[in-house]
Amino acid sequence: ERAAGVYHREARSGKYRLTYAEAKAVCEYEGGHLATYQQLEAARKIGFHVCAAGWMAKGRVGYPIVKAGANCGFGKTGIVDYGIRLNRSERWDAYCYNPNGKECGGVFTDSKHVFKSPGYPEEYENEQICYWHIRVRYGQRIHLQFLEFDVEEDTACLADFLEIYDSYDDINGFVGR
Repeated sequence: ERAAGVYHREARSGKYRLTYAEAKAVCEYEGGHLATYQQLEAARKIGFHVCAAGWMAKGRVGYPIVKAGANCGFGKTGIVDYGIRLNRSERWDAYCYNPNGKECGGVFTDSKHVFKSPGYPEEYENEQICYWHIRVRYGQRIHLQFLEFDVEEDTACLADFLEIYDSYDDINGFVGR
């Protein structure tokens, strides 16, 4: 999600597989750098929520929580902060910052909204990750309608995919891929 320039990255091999040096390299490869605690907090304040610990600048590890959940954030909101890690070989995800990153993701509260991948109708870029948060009042329903949907052919849905969650809870909120 492009929330104040901050976004989350995993290793290509999966969750919690990046050392500090690797996390720095991932962000720098994309033209950014590891996010500072303050940048992650600014993103969290405008809706950035990820239930996965990641490296930040200066070897710090943590993750942003907007809404408390039973399986994430220990029932609290804010930055869950693991502090500065002395062992830079520990493996986590990464929180990158790039204020010039392409617009991707966001928070929507309108009754109707059309959103699309960056550069549409051209193809999206490799390694593109977007998070769209659709918020409605309690008791309201969300109806998703796809006018056009085209991803790389992969029967296992590992290369390109869309995942839907019905809450901020990354474990119990998973609906499908």
